[in-house]
Amino acid sequence: MFENMKEDHHEQLEIHYFTPSAFEKAGAAWPIRLGANIAKPGYHIGPRITPYYYLIMIVDGEGTFIQGGQTYSLRKNDLFCLFPQVTHEYYTAEHALLRKTFFAFDGKLALQLLERIGLGPYRPHLEGGLTDEAMALMESFFTLATDKHKSDSDLSRLAIFHQLFDVLSKNEITRGTPSRAGSWLQRAKDYIEIHYADGITIESVADYVGIDRTHFSKQFNKTYGLSPMKYVQQLRMDEAVLLMKQTDYKLAEIAQSVGYPDLFSFSKAFKKQAGVSPTAYRKE
Repeated sequence: MFENMKEDHHEQLEIHYFTPSAFEKAGAAWPIRLGANIAKPGYHIGPRITPYYYLIMIVDGEGTFIQGGQTYSLRKNDLFCLFPQVTHEYYTAEHALLRKTFFAFDGKLALQLLERIGLGPYRPHLEGGLTDEAMALMESFFTLATDKHKSDSDLSRLAIFHQLFDVLSKNEITRGTPSRAGSWLQRAKDYIEIHYADGITIESVADYVGIDRTHFSKQFNKTYGLSPMKYVQQLRMDEAVLLMKQTDYKLAEIAQSVGYPDLFSFSKAFKKQAGVSPTAYRKE
């Protein structure tokens, strides 16, 4: 990165193009090109559109970004995104020339990946979103692209591509920005829906999304209208009812299947929720 530049009239540029495999195109999203550039005085891109998504990282310098009728100031470590078929424009500050690295990508879930890191059509700029860990991964991406023995590996490309979003999404969780709540709350809800029968605790869910337990419980209750624990219990009871209706499993087996350690604790929780014991419910 910044070591194999070619010069043109308004920038120095290094760019690598990928040909997505059938395997990549069958997935959620895939990288299309990778690049880095150093602006020259007078560097100005657009107004124009792109057919792909571009995630652009400011390594150094200052500039201005315009998209969707909004203007954003660009600074070191900022992220900004270009969206397909949306007119954009950006240019460098003459006193602090921009140095950027970027990758273009596409796919049916490309937008959801951007939302994981706090970017979207109505929030295309993220101040201070770039981390040292993400920069190290970008260096690895460039190394991969220039390695003749590895550059054709779709799995290698996808591994770094998804690692980048993973690293940047973790940074978004810890930023404390107002928009992040929806992101981590949905992640927590998804986690509960997958693992409710695995003996999870509210502490473990809060740890998973990197949020203080008290704040997590308060925001979850405010957003979904019930506490995380009640939501876990609701999912367990719904599954237990389904198993009682559709299988011949013993009640002790159902108890363990939905996350209770024994029949006693399951029966107590079920009666509190349904008003009758599991035995009585099954008879009815």
